[in-house]
Amino acid sequence: ELVQEAVTQRGWPVQYAAERLRGDRALMLEAVRRCGCSLQFASKDLQGDRELVLEAVRQNGWAIQFATVELRAERDLVQEAVRQTG
Repeated sequence: ELVQEAVTQRGWPVQYAAERLRGDRALMLEAVRRCGCSLQFASKDLQGDRELVLEAVRQNGWAIQFATVELRAERDLVQEAVRQTG
């Protein structure tokens, strides 16, 4: 519970979360909305979740580097990352 509360407030503490929490879609969605680069700590399955990756990229364009290869090849995600990073 303590980690979950910290994640919903800041995002980056997810790096200290148990593996099962890193696979929790709702928790990771909150984390990437606050700190896009928290995507690097998400489970591999969630790094391939298009909606979650888009939220991460909207928060921080550099987060695209933590998405799966397939999502990194999607034009609209790349365009959003470029928009966010300038």
